[in-house]
Amino acid sequence: MINRPFEIDAVRAQFAILEREVNGRPLVYLDSAASAQKPEAVIEAMAAQMRGAYANVHRGLHTLANETTEAFEAARHTVAQFINAPSPESIVFTKGGTQAINIVAAGLEIKPGDEIVLSVMEHHSNIVPWHFLRERKGAVLKWLDIDDNGGIDLAALEALIGRRTKFVAITHMSNVLGAKTPAAQIARIAHAGGAKVMFDGCQATVHGRVDVQAIDADFYAFTGHKLYGPTGIGVLYGKRDLLAEMVPFEGGGEMIDVVERERVTYNEPPHRFEAGTPPIIEAVGLKAAIDWLSTLDRTALEKHEAALRDRAMDALRELNWVTLHGAASDKGAIVAFSVEGAHPHDVAQILDRQGVAIRAGHHCAQPLMQRLGVTATARASFACYNRLEEVDALVEALHKARKLLS
Repeated sequence: MINRPFEIDAVRAQFAILEREVNGRPLVYLDSAASAQKPEAVIEAMAAQMRGAYANVHRGLHTLANETTEAFEAARHTVAQFINAPSPESIVFTKGGTQAINIVAAGLEIKPGDEIVLSVMEHHSNIVPWHFLRERKGAVLKWLDIDDNGGIDLAALEALIGRRTKFVAITHMSNVLGAKTPAAQIARIAHAGGAKVMFDGCQATVHGRVDVQAIDADFYAFTGHKLYGPTGIGVLYGKRDLLAEMVPFEGGGEMIDVVERERVTYNEPPHRFEAGTPPIIEAVGLKAAIDWLSTLDRTALEKHEAALRDRAMDALRELNWVTLHGAASDKGAIVAFSVEGAHPHDVAQILDRQGVAIRAGHHCAQPLMQRLGVTATARASFACYNRLEEVDALVEALHKARKLLS
C-alpha cells in the first residue's frame, strides 16, 4: 500500500463529522483518547458489507456465507500484519480491549498466593479483572509506582518480581499521562523472573507502530474504536502456545470441537475464544480503519501529533493557573491538566459551550489519580485530524472558562 504525504486538510476532509457545529461554534474535537472519529472509508466499508455480502461466518456453505467469512478472516490477517503478529491464528477478535484483557485473566491458572504485578497508571480495564482473581482465587496484586511523568523504574519492577509472580500486566501508553512504557525491557525482566507479560495497547496502537514480536509480548490487547474503527471490536494477540493452554472465556457456538451429553472439547485458538456470532461487520470496519491508516505516512503523522502535543504543552505552561500532569518529552498526544479552583467537570462543560470537546474525570484510572493527588483531571487528546489552530482554540476557551469560574 502506497503512503500518501500527510496533508491535514486532506485528512480532515475524510471525517464528515468535523464539519458540524456544536452550540453554534465549529466543532473542536479533542477527545480521541476516549473514542476517535471515523473516516468515510470505515463507514462505507461497513455499509458495503451489509448491503452486498452479509451472512454469518464459518458455518455456512452458501455464497454469501463464504464471502462474509473471507472478509472476516481477511480482517484477522490485516490485524496480524498491523502489529507484526507471527500468524493470523494468534489474533482473537473480541468486543473490545476490555474483553481481551478479561479473556486472559479468566484463562490463566492462578493459585492462592500467586502474584500479579500492575502499575499504578493502569486503566481500570487492566485492574479490575486482576482484582477478580484476587477476590476469587486468592491472587496477590503488587503495585509498581511511577514518577510524576509516568516513567517506570525498571529496577523497581525487577525487585517486585519474585518466585510467586505469575503475570505482569502493564499499559504500553497511559491514557492520562500519555507516557510510553519500555515494553521490550519490561518483557525481558518479566520473562527473566519466570512471569508472563501482557500490554494494554489501546492508546499505543494509535500513536505509534507496534511490533509484538520485537517487544516479545506474551499477550497484547487493543480496541478498534480508538483506532478510527468502530465500537464493538477489539483484539487480543497471544502467543499461539499460550492461547492453546488457556481455558475458554465463554461457551457457545464456534468455540467447540465436540459437544456430547457427558463431555465437551474445544476448538483451537483463535476460535476457542470467539463464542457465538462474532463482530463481523465491526471486523470489516477495523480492517478498513487499519487499511486507511496504513495509507498515511506514519512518520509524518507522528510528527504532526508531536507538534500538537508540544503546542498544547507550551501554551498551557504559560498559564500559572493551570497544572500539567505528565511532561515526558516523548509522550503521546494526550495532555492532562487541572485548572486552579475549578472542577474538571465544570471546565469541560464551559469549553463545550464554545465547541471544544474534552474529557473530564478520573479517566478510568483512579489509582493514578490517587498517585497524582487529585480526584480528576481535564484531558485534551489529539488525533490525525486535529489542526494546530485547534490547540489555540482550546487555550482561548480555557481563558474564558477561567473568567467565568473565578
